[in-house]
Amino acid sequence: MASKSIAKRPNGKWRARYRDLAGKEHAKHFARKVDAERWLDEVTAALVTGNYVDPKSQKMSMDTWCDAWLDSYAHRESTERQARVHVARIRREFGPLPLMAVDEMAVKQWMAKLKREGLSQSYRFALHARLSQILTDAVGARKLASNPCSRRTTPGAGKQRPYVATEAQFWALYEAAEAKYRPALLLGAFAGLRVAEVCGLRVQDVDLDARVITPAVQYPAEPLKTEMSMTAVPIPDAFVGELKRLLDGREDGWVVPDDDGVQLGPWKVERHMRRIRKTVAGLPEGFRFHDLRHFYASMLIAGGSDVKIVQHRLRHSSAKTTLDTYSHLWPDSDESTRAAVERVMGPVINKTADPLRTGRGSAEGTASVEPC
Repeated sequence: MASKSIAKRPNGKWRARYRDLAGKEHAKHFARKVDAERWLDEVTAALVTGNYVDPKSQKMSMDTWCDAWLDSYAHRESTERQARVHVARIRREFGPLPLMAVDEMAVKQWMAKLKREGLSQSYRFALHARLSQILTDAVGARKLASNPCSRRTTPGAGKQRPYVATEAQFWALYEAAEAKYRPALLLGAFAGLRVAEVCGLRVQDVDLDARVITPAVQYPAEPLKTEMSMTAVPIPDAFVGELKRLLDGREDGWVVPDDDGVQLGPWKVERHMRRIRKTVAGLPEGFRFHDLRHFYASMLIAGGSDVKIVQHRLRHSSAKTTLDTYSHLWPDSDESTRAAVERVMGPVINKTADPLRTGRGSAEGTASVEPC
């Protein structure tokens, strides 16, 4: 704090003043000197501990802060669109309230209200995460002392199991697709690419000699989600041959172009998926392009790949993400557990007969208990 002081005014009141870290002066009047001193002590402690909040910001409404937050939110188009949908829902509940009124109890009550409205656990978790993100930034901007969102208020992400199409279902989907969309389906199901990565895949990102695909950008030409997303994906000879046929000697441009060679939009791929999934028996109504990644993951796991291999092929930033999504696909049973223990324990234990099991006593004698 640059400076602080207490002075008695002609009207008998005490004027306490201080300058914050930005040099801005703040003042308040008190009837008693002791109250003025206590106020300055509290402000000083808040500045030292990093919990200081500009007094004028304490009246800022959630609506006002959401406007400022959205103005500073610069991400790819689809992410921004999703953020605005979340923010609209948050405004509906907290919009007119001051930021400081959004406390832990208010967040808990909102989560309970959303549950009563029938919203899924995953969507409630997403809304809670968005609110926490917005309020964390408010703390960083010194508009709020602390973020009320925590483990005590979150509904949890839930344990959703992704739908994994069968091989027959995938090939039926492939046959139902128009010719220009079939390469996209192959890249999703046999390389694990996301729809935006498929639409952003360039010819230069495919090395047919090395038999790898290395995604570098996503639609339209934005950076990938993480550095891990740029990990090279190996492909087999069958896929190399299909890509050679697809590229037909082209050395630049998009791997999966739209009509007339222009870039294919992700929404077109998803729209086509919604249309053709209806023709495949057993596919759920919500089946989307991203579910082809689940098909790819299940294929790797069924082939004996461990969690680290699957993580790298899906280009997840951590193995935890892979396990949270696909742990149920790794084979496990009571018999596999018994076999693992038996392999180590059996050779040693079986060398010595168990006296209790065989009914034979030791060389030192036996003991028995007779009824009284």
